[in-house]
Amino acid sequence: MSLVDLIARADERGLAASGLACLDRCVPLLGGDDEVLRPLWSSLADGGADGDAWGERLAKARAELDCADPSADTVPGLGPDPAPGSGSGAETEAETEAAVSDEDRAAALARRMLATAPGDPCASALRAWADACSAAALQIHRLLDVAADGDGPLVAAERRRQVAVLELLAGRGAGGLRPALEVSTEGRRVLRAVVSRRARGRS
Repeated sequence: MSLVDLIARADERGLAASGLACLDRCVPLLGGDDEVLRPLWSSLADGGADGDAWGERLAKARAELDCADPSADTVPGLGPDPAPGSGSGAETEAETEAAVSDEDRAAALARRMLATAPGDPCASALRAWADACSAAALQIHRLLDVAADGDGPLVAAERRRQVAVLELLAGRGAGGLRPALEVSTEGRRVLRAVVSRRARGRS
Protein backbone atom coordinates (compact mmCIF):
# COMPACT_ATOMS: atom_id res chain seq x y z
CA MET A 1 0.00 0.00 0.00
CA SER A 2 1.27 3.46 -0.84
CA LEU A 3 2.24 6.09 1.71
CA VAL A 4 -0.71 8.25 0.65
CA ASP A 5 -3.14 5.35 1.11
CA LEU A 6 -1.72 4.47 4.53
CA ILE A 7 -2.20 8.03 5.78
CA ALA A 8 -5.73 8.12 4.35
CA ARG A 9 -6.68 4.92 6.20
CA ALA A 10 -4.90 5.54 9.51
CA ASP A 11 -6.82 6.08 12.75
CA GLU A 12 -6.14 8.95 15.15
CA ARG A 13 -3.32 7.20 17.00
CA GLY A 14 -1.70 6.15 13.72
CA LEU A 15 -1.91 9.68 12.33
CA ALA A 16 -0.45 11.20 15.49
CA ALA A 17 2.35 8.63 15.55
CA SER A 18 3.08 9.19 11.86
CA GLY A 19 3.43 12.95 12.26
CA LEU A 20 5.35 12.61 15.52
CA ALA A 21 7.76 10.09 14.01
CA CYS A 22 8.51 12.40 11.09
CA LEU A 23 9.19 15.24 13.53
CA ASP A 24 11.22 13.02 15.87
CA ARG A 25 13.59 12.03 13.09
CA CYS A 26 14.23 15.71 12.37
CA VAL A 27 15.03 16.76 15.97
CA PRO A 28 18.78 17.09 15.14
CA LEU A 29 17.85 20.12 13.01
CA LEU A 30 16.17 21.80 15.98
CA GLY A 31 19.09 21.52 18.38
CA GLY A 32 17.14 19.30 20.77
CA ASP A 33 18.32 16.19 22.56
CA ASP A 34 17.05 12.76 21.59
CA GLU A 35 14.54 12.59 24.44
CA VAL A 36 12.75 15.90 23.92
CA LEU A 37 9.72 14.32 22.22
CA ARG A 38 9.61 11.14 24.31
CA PRO A 39 6.76 12.48 26.53
CA LEU A 40 4.59 12.83 23.42
CA TRP A 41 5.21 9.21 22.54
CA SER A 42 4.21 8.30 26.09
CA SER A 43 0.95 10.23 25.77
CA LEU A 44 0.08 8.18 22.68
CA ALA A 45 0.68 4.99 24.62
CA ASP A 46 -1.37 6.23 27.59
CA GLY A 47 -4.45 7.44 25.78
CA GLY A 48 -3.81 8.70 22.29
CA ALA A 49 -3.50 12.25 21.02
CA ASP A 50 -6.96 13.22 22.24
CA GLY A 51 -5.98 13.22 25.91
CA ASP A 52 -5.00 16.30 27.93
CA ALA A 53 -1.46 14.97 28.25
CA TRP A 54 -0.83 15.40 24.52
CA GLY A 55 -1.58 19.13 24.53
CA GLU A 56 0.42 19.77 27.70
CA ARG A 57 3.44 17.83 26.51
CA LEU A 58 3.25 19.41 23.07
CA ALA A 59 3.34 22.87 24.65
CA LYS A 60 6.37 21.87 26.72
CA ALA A 61 8.22 20.53 23.67
CA ARG A 62 7.53 23.76 21.79
CA ALA A 63 8.86 25.81 24.68
CA GLU A 64 12.01 23.69 24.95
CA LEU A 65 12.70 23.95 21.23
CA ASP A 66 11.44 27.55 20.85
CA CYS A 67 8.93 26.59 18.15
CA ALA A 68 5.75 28.32 19.30
CA ASP A 69 4.96 30.47 16.27
CA PRO A 70 4.67 28.88 12.79
CA SER A 71 4.62 32.33 11.17
CA ALA A 72 8.08 33.13 12.53
CA ASP A 73 9.83 31.29 9.71
CA THR A 74 10.63 33.59 6.81
CA VAL A 75 12.87 31.25 4.86
CA PRO A 76 12.22 31.76 1.12
CA GLY A 77 9.75 29.26 -0.25
CA LEU A 78 8.43 28.38 3.23
CA GLY A 79 6.92 31.55 4.60
CA PRO A 80 3.82 33.46 3.49
CA ASP A 81 3.82 35.39 0.22
CA PRO A 82 4.86 39.06 0.45
CA ALA A 83 2.02 41.51 0.92
CA PRO A 84 0.98 43.42 -2.20
CA GLY A 85 2.91 46.67 -2.52
CA SER A 86 5.51 45.59 0.03
CA GLY A 87 8.34 46.10 -2.46
CA SER A 88 9.49 42.46 -2.15
CA GLY A 89 10.12 41.72 -5.80
CA ALA A 90 11.43 38.60 -7.49
CA GLU A 91 14.98 39.93 -7.57
CA THR A 92 15.05 40.49 -3.81
CA GLU A 93 13.54 37.05 -3.22
CA ALA A 94 16.13 35.39 -5.44
CA GLU A 95 18.97 37.18 -3.66
CA THR A 96 17.62 36.17 -0.26
CA GLU A 97 17.08 32.55 -1.25
CA ALA A 98 20.60 32.31 -2.60
CA ALA A 99 21.93 33.30 0.82
CA VAL A 100 19.91 30.65 2.67
CA SER A 101 21.49 27.24 3.09
CA ASP A 102 19.76 23.91 2.63
CA GLU A 103 20.27 23.32 6.34
CA ASP A 104 18.37 26.53 7.13
CA ARG A 105 15.48 25.49 4.90
CA ALA A 106 15.43 22.03 6.44
CA ALA A 107 15.43 23.45 9.97
CA ALA A 108 12.57 25.81 9.10
CA LEU A 109 10.51 22.87 7.83
CA ALA A 110 11.20 20.95 11.03
CA ARG A 111 10.21 23.93 13.19
CA ARG A 112 7.00 24.28 11.26
CA MET A 113 6.13 20.62 11.82
CA LEU A 114 6.28 21.15 15.57
CA ALA A 115 4.67 24.59 15.52
CA THR A 116 1.64 23.40 13.55
CA ALA A 117 0.95 20.20 15.49
CA PRO A 118 -2.69 20.27 16.68
CA GLY A 119 -2.85 20.85 20.42
CA ASP A 120 -6.48 19.78 20.69
CA PRO A 121 -6.59 17.37 17.79
CA CYS A 122 -9.42 15.68 15.98
CA ALA A 123 -9.05 13.10 13.22
CA SER A 124 -9.22 15.71 10.44
CA ALA A 125 -6.61 17.94 12.11
CA LEU A 126 -4.31 15.00 12.71
CA ARG A 127 -4.70 13.78 9.13
CA ALA A 128 -3.78 17.18 7.74
CA TRP A 129 -0.81 17.40 10.10
CA ALA A 130 0.41 13.87 9.35
CA ASP A 131 0.16 14.55 5.62
CA ALA A 132 2.08 17.84 5.99
CA CYS A 133 4.72 16.20 8.18
CA SER A 134 5.20 13.41 5.65
CA ALA A 135 5.81 15.91 2.85
CA ALA A 136 8.04 18.11 5.01
CA ALA A 137 10.18 15.22 6.23
CA LEU A 138 10.70 13.99 2.68
CA GLN A 139 11.64 17.52 1.59
CA ILE A 140 14.08 17.84 4.50
CA HIS A 141 15.82 14.63 3.51
CA ARG A 142 15.81 15.74 -0.14
CA LEU A 143 17.53 18.99 0.82
CA LEU A 144 20.23 17.11 2.72
CA ASP A 145 20.61 14.17 0.34
CA VAL A 146 23.80 13.65 -1.59
CA ALA A 147 21.84 13.02 -4.78
CA ALA A 148 21.35 16.11 -6.90
CA ASP A 149 18.00 15.08 -8.40
CA GLY A 150 15.09 12.83 -7.54
CA ASP A 151 14.88 10.51 -4.58
CA GLY A 152 18.39 9.74 -3.39
CA PRO A 153 19.24 7.16 -0.72
CA LEU A 154 18.37 9.46 2.17
CA VAL A 155 14.93 10.25 0.75
CA ALA A 156 14.22 6.62 -0.13
CA ALA A 157 15.11 5.51 3.39
CA GLU A 158 12.86 8.18 4.92
CA ARG A 159 9.96 7.05 2.72
CA ARG A 160 10.47 3.45 3.86
CA ARG A 161 10.45 4.54 7.50
CA GLN A 162 7.23 6.49 7.06
CA VAL A 163 5.56 3.45 5.52
CA ALA A 164 6.92 1.18 8.25
CA VAL A 165 5.53 3.39 11.05
CA LEU A 166 2.06 3.54 9.50
CA GLU A 167 2.01 -0.21 8.85
CA LEU A 168 3.06 -0.95 12.44
CA LEU A 169 0.28 1.20 13.87
CA ALA A 170 -2.29 -0.19 11.42
CA GLY A 171 -1.35 -3.76 12.23
CA ARG A 172 -0.72 -3.58 15.98
CA GLY A 173 -2.53 -0.51 17.28
CA ALA A 174 -0.97 0.75 20.52
CA GLY A 175 1.35 -2.26 20.43
CA GLY A 176 3.02 -0.79 17.36
CA LEU A 177 4.20 2.33 19.16
CA ARG A 178 7.40 0.86 20.57
CA PRO A 179 8.69 -0.57 17.27
CA ALA A 180 7.57 2.64 15.55
CA LEU A 181 9.69 4.61 18.01
CA GLU A 182 12.62 2.31 17.25
CA VAL A 183 12.20 3.00 13.53
CA SER A 184 12.15 6.72 14.26
CA THR A 185 15.20 6.51 16.52
CA GLU A 186 17.18 4.82 13.76
CA GLY A 187 16.21 7.54 11.31
CA ARG A 188 17.12 10.28 13.78
CA ARG A 189 20.60 8.80 14.20
CA VAL A 190 21.06 8.75 10.44
CA LEU A 191 19.99 12.38 10.08
CA ARG A 192 22.15 13.48 13.01
CA ALA A 193 25.15 11.87 11.31
CA VAL A 194 24.29 13.63 8.03
CA VAL A 195 23.96 17.01 9.76
CA SER A 196 27.27 16.48 11.58
CA ARG A 197 29.04 15.46 8.38
CA ARG A 198 27.75 18.51 6.51
CA ALA A 199 28.86 20.77 9.37
CA ARG A 200 32.37 19.31 9.26
CA GLY A 201 32.46 19.85 5.51
CA ARG A 202 31.76 23.56 5.99
CA SER A 203 34.46 24.02 8.64
